[in-house]
Amino acid sequence: MNLGNNQRLYINEVATRDGFQMEGHFIPTDDKIALIDQLGTLGYAKIEVTSFTSPKAIPALRDGEEVMARIARQPGVVYTALVPNLRGAERALDVRIDEFNVVMSTSETHNLANLRMTREQSFAQLAEVIGLARGANVPVNVSLSCVFGCPTEGEVPQETVMGWIDRFAALGVKGISLCDTTGMAYPTQVQTLCGAAMARHPGLEFTAHFHNTRAMGLVNTVAAVEAGIRRIDMSLGGIGGCPYAPGATGNVATEDVVHMLQCMGYDTGMDLDGLLAAAAQVGRLVQHDLPSQLPRAGHRLTRHQPPADFPEIVARAAARDAKRDTTETLS
Repeated sequence: MNLGNNQRLYINEVATRDGFQMEGHFIPTDDKIALIDQLGTLGYAKIEVTSFTSPKAIPALRDGEEVMARIARQPGVVYTALVPNLRGAERALDVRIDEFNVVMSTSETHNLANLRMTREQSFAQLAEVIGLARGANVPVNVSLSCVFGCPTEGEVPQETVMGWIDRFAALGVKGISLCDTTGMAYPTQVQTLCGAAMARHPGLEFTAHFHNTRAMGLVNTVAAVEAGIRRIDMSLGGIGGCPYAPGATGNVATEDVVHMLQCMGYDTGMDLDGLLAAAAQVGRLVQHDLPSQLPRAGHRLTRHQPPADFPEIVARAAARDAKRDTTETLS
């Protein structure tokens, strides 16, 4: 394991899309906007604001246009959103989106379950979206789901993943997110796949996207960074999930991962205390306990007061030393 040596990493927040879409109740529009405005000041490279999927499909994000139109955009922050099809792309362009994030799965079964299309059908649809984005000078990132495994098919061959990266790269996309959609990744696999992808397409911006389903999210993040990944998706509080993977939990928690990376000497550019405050706000909005750990324990050097009877403990310890010294003198 390597020291960070102040290597710059770029943090992307996905709670406001990937997280909120999984919640059982609607987060009020004004609260979403206030949270995103708060996040914009904390050092993020990118914030995934919302989704332009049909409101019938994802009612939790039915206010996507209003949220995107009203947020206070900070210089240097990319405000992105999920764009599933041409209609969604047109809606996104109307509110001056900074980047399209398009999604498909490398697993045929998962793609059919999640998107109701074969992979070829998804690719054809997304090729049209990418063409529209290029005409509007809007960059495109492709989130490839299940690159580290599918909950129904099992292993997804690396050559299959590379084949889909090749096809999207040929369309001129800016970046590819390698998504551990259901938390099946493990560190050596992560290093191998990330290293191979970056070696094959050094001109693409690769992002790592991990879920913490099997408690390997943090170590997989380290594995990706040590393989050369510099952009990472995270979710405040660790919220999120996948409806097509029984037991799947949320994304790696932003505050937990940023704390770890900063301890290791990486420059994340993030305000950790601000993240903790924002995570507390997320907890209030979703109205349930968050799986993240840092809000419970605090920074690793957080100081705590000793027990209330600590002076008595010290006095008793000193008395034992004095008694031993007296005994040794008499003997």
